[in-house]
Amino acid sequence: MPVDFSDPSEQALRYAARFAQHFGGEITLLHIVQPSVPPYPEVAPYFDYTEEELENAEKAMHKLVGRPLLKSRPVRTAIRTGLAAHEIVEAARELDSDLIVIATHGYTGWKHFCIGSTTERVVRTAPCPVFVVREKQHELI
Repeated sequence: MPVDFSDPSEQALRYAARFAQHFGGEITLLHIVQPSVPPYPEVAPYFDYTEEELENAEKAMHKLVGRPLLKSRPVRTAIRTGLAAHEIVEAARELDSDLIVIATHGYTGWKHFCIGSTTERVVRTAPCPVFVVREKQHELI
């Protein structure tokens, strides 16, 4: 399950925990440290990560794993660097995942055009079903 430590990601985590509990599965939490994106589209993103960024991701992931919500299921963690959609799909392939539970921030208009939708790209290219949790929706389970 991709996590970016946002509120929508938190909501998706609740779904993933419930699915894992119901179906007896394990959860893999995946965080992607993405490249810096220049302000001009004609300049390619550059892959420059600081040790601090990676350490902060490790700390946030450790804190997330310690939550009571995840205590009853086996949980693995992974931190990767690169473009989020690509890394999520590749991790799902490598892990032979049965399901990807992913949050969407629901960007529309200009923000969607500029940032794109990681979730949309994952849905199109994933090797398994994808359960999308929208930021503003009622609870399903």
